[in-house]
Amino acid sequence: MAFVRWDPLQDLLAVQQRMTRFTTGPSGWTPPVDVLETPDQYVVMVELPGLTQDDVQLQHHEGRLTISGVRRERESSCEQFHRIERGHGSFSRTLQLPLPVEAERITADLRDGVLTVTCPKLNDDSIRRIQIS
Repeated sequence: MAFVRWDPLQDLLAVQQRMTRFTTGPSGWTPPVDVLETPDQYVVMVELPGLTQDDVQLQHHEGRLTISGVRRERESSCEQFHRIERGHGSFSRTLQLPLPVEAERITADLRDGVLTVTCPKLNDDSIRRIQIS
C-alpha cells in the first residue's frame, strides 16, 4: 500500500476547475484547456474549433502564458436560429506555469481545432554539484 501526502490546495484547485468548466467568461465563452508536464517541458492544449492562427494571440510574461483571441459570428442568410450553443466573441485564458520556461523557445501549433503550445523548461545551469576536498 502506497501512502500519498494529502494536499488540500490540489483538492480546492480541482473543485474550482470543475466549477469553472461550465461557466462563461465575460464574452460568453471560455475554451477548455489541458496542461501536462514532461521532464523537460510543459504542453498546453486549447480547444479552438473554427479558429485560424490569425484569430489567436499568445503572450508569455513573468511566468504567465496568455492565450486570447476572437471567434467571429457566422454570417448566415438564415432567418431564424433554433439553437445557439457555441460562444462567440473574444476570449482570454491566462495560465501560471509552475517553473520558469525558456520564452524564446516556446512554440505553438494550431491543427484540427486544437492549439498546442510547447513551453520548454528553463535549464538551470546555476545549480551545480561542488566537490568537497
